[in-house]
Amino acid sequence: MLSDRITMKPLGLWTILLMLALSLNVSGQKVEFRATANDVVAVGDQFRLIFSVNAQASGFTAPVLKDFSVLAGPSQSSSSSMQIINNQVTRSVEYSFTYLLQANNEGTFTIAPASVNVDGKTYKSNAVTIKVVKGSAQQGRGNQQGGQNQAPPSGEIGSKDLFVRASVNKSNPYQGEQIIVTYKIYTRIPVSEYSITKAPGLSGFWTQDLLKDSKNLNQYRETIDGQEYVVAEIKKDAMFAQKSGKLEVEPLELDVIAQVKRKSQRGRTNDPFFDSFFDDSFFGNSMQNVRKTIQSNKLTIDVKPLPAQGKPMGFTGAVGNFSLSASTDRTELKTNDAMSLKLTVTGKGNIKLIENPAFEFPTDFEVYDPRVTDNISTSAAGVNGSRTFEYLIIPRNPGSFTIRPVDFSYFDINSGTYKTLTTQEFKISVARGSDGDGTFTAGQVNKEDFKYIGSDIRFIKTGSISLKPVNTFLFGSSLFILLMLAPVLLFAVFLIVWRSELKKRGNQALMRNKKATGVARKRLKSAERFLKKGEHEAFWAETSNALWGYMSDKFNIPRSALSMDSVNSALSAKNVNETLIKQFIDTLNNCEFARFAPGNKSQKMDEIYNQAIDVITKTEQELR
Repeated sequence: MLSDRITMKPLGLWTILLMLALSLNVSGQKVEFRATANDVVAVGDQFRLIFSVNAQASGFTAPVLKDFSVLAGPSQSSSSSMQIINNQVTRSVEYSFTYLLQANNEGTFTIAPASVNVDGKTYKSNAVTIKVVKGSAQQGRGNQQGGQNQAPPSGEIGSKDLFVRASVNKSNPYQGEQIIVTYKIYTRIPVSEYSITKAPGLSGFWTQDLLKDSKNLNQYRETIDGQEYVVAEIKKDAMFAQKSGKLEVEPLELDVIAQVKRKSQRGRTNDPFFDSFFDDSFFGNSMQNVRKTIQSNKLTIDVKPLPAQGKPMGFTGAVGNFSLSASTDRTELKTNDAMSLKLTVTGKGNIKLIENPAFEFPTDFEVYDPRVTDNISTSAAGVNGSRTFEYLIIPRNPGSFTIRPVDFSYFDINSGTYKTLTTQEFKISVARGSDGDGTFTAGQVNKEDFKYIGSDIRFIKTGSISLKPVNTFLFGSSLFILLMLAPVLLFAVFLIVWRSELKKRGNQALMRNKKATGVARKRLKSAERFLKKGEHEAFWAETSNALWGYMSDKFNIPRSALSMDSVNSALSAKNVNETLIKQFIDTLNNCEFARFAPGNKSQKMDEIYNQAIDVITKTEQELR
């Protein structure tokens, strides 16, 4: 058997060479480019839209599919056949570009023609009209190839190729204790885009997003059941349970667009040479974008109640590890002068839930509600920082006063016990001020209870007085008429400007086109910052987004439909110089290769950055 297989290799090679040699003598045939789909579909049905051409084609440009949801595609496939009759060679080739669509609304919709390039010429397909009806639709006239017996869409994502997992660092915390829930996406295939479509249900928790200000995903590799995965942390939350018992964290739901290899439509020969030869992209084994919805697992958190034994009287629910400090800006002042008292709680835990401390101030002090300042930072390790309470105090009577210490109690996670921290005592010396002979009396701490006595005339008006003639009124004057007309005129101007702005914003393609260059430049500036910081992954991601995003916004091409061919077709359609088109595509290839190639990438960062700026600038000049 081994010897048979070895002798097949040269035979297969000569056969292929003979086929290629004979195909050089094939006479040309008329190029036909057609679009097919079901005539009638029902709301919610999935159906195929196929663009096929009977020649080797490139630069496929799809129409805008705004009336249907694109579930997958375009997936590219090709087939070829050859006949030799009386030494006459007949060879036929067919390329197909297939979309999987879903009907959403009733009505009659027309899909505009697509275009391809064949031997330097551009060909357009026919337009397709589809009627979407309510309920179950009858089978169309069968103009879609294969009808009901057509094979399912090629390219699949297995459950072990792409999934998302939720994990928690502690499943049995105390009430109010900080736990961290991490959502990771595991993939063995390229992922071009993802979006969170359903946030996890968090009933009974107070939550802080730890990745809200992070611009880069934490990526690494993990091996599971002997398979290596690329892992990215897409969401991480610090969570604080507000009650005890078993609490559930509902699953997170994601929409993911991944790139998978199109399955070969021919059978295997079990010949290594033939299989590897026909697996080439010339025979239809290209990449396609496939959308998939995935869910994380559900988490159950068993929250323990805080112990009742040893709980201090002043405990208000602080849980974690904290320190306490207090200070005043002065201890000697005069009556009616202001001073401030600051109390700062620092540590790790539920800082944002800490309440105002219960200070006891002398009744001779006028005290305002504290200003609360949070200096809280979030990181992968959780929430930590400080909360400061600043009191504004105004003594109204002279004398020596004491601000008694205040206690702050919290539950220490490390020791599993309650702890109480106490501030120092403050001695305040108040001298009589020189701003009047009046005295102040106080009933209670509230500042509304303070009264000023010893003076019978206050707020005497000084300076010039404005006078006007008797019987002079605003009503009926020129100013009155102008003021009455002004709102009407302003409202008319507002309506004109508002309608103009709505018209502009309604044309989303035009708005994206106008903003394309500005968005690309912002992304390149962000990439430059990553370049200076030496953050390689962030730099490559931002540079790639700048180039692909520019093409998507400038030509209104969905991200899922972007490819090297679509970039070439879009620029060619605008009569952009061929040299510049090649430079743009080379820059995209260089960026993607440098981004995912192993080894040291820092040497290429400056070169690719300059190429990206240059090619976007030149392209913008060509399109003006």
